[in-house]
Amino acid sequence: MGRNPIPKSQLTRFRIALVLAVAADALQFVFLPFLVEGADSPADDVIDLVTGALMMYLLGFHWEILPSFAAKLVPGLDLAPLWTLSVANVYRKTKRLAASQAQGSDPIAS
Repeated sequence: MGRNPIPKSQLTRFRIALVLAVAADALQFVFLPFLVEGADSPADDVIDLVTGALMMYLLGFHWEILPSFAAKLVPGLDLAPLWTLSVANVYRKTKRLAASQAQGSDPIAS
């Protein structure tokens, strides 16, 4: 397979973020009966606040994280793995940007 253009330390941060995102989504799915209120559930809010803060710390600010955080406040959307999807999307965009910079092309033009 091709070589990953993302530096090893950043790749480690993505892996940790992905594990945390999967764990947060799984935790919210497993404990759904206790967290079904969405924005009215303090436990659900704590999970989302901690997860959002950790994602910002590990990955930096990315717009993809904000819709996931906002959507988690809507009852029933905790069934969707939004944290996992946002981390995967940030990784995909970062990898594409790093690959295009390594080739010397303009990522915005493509």
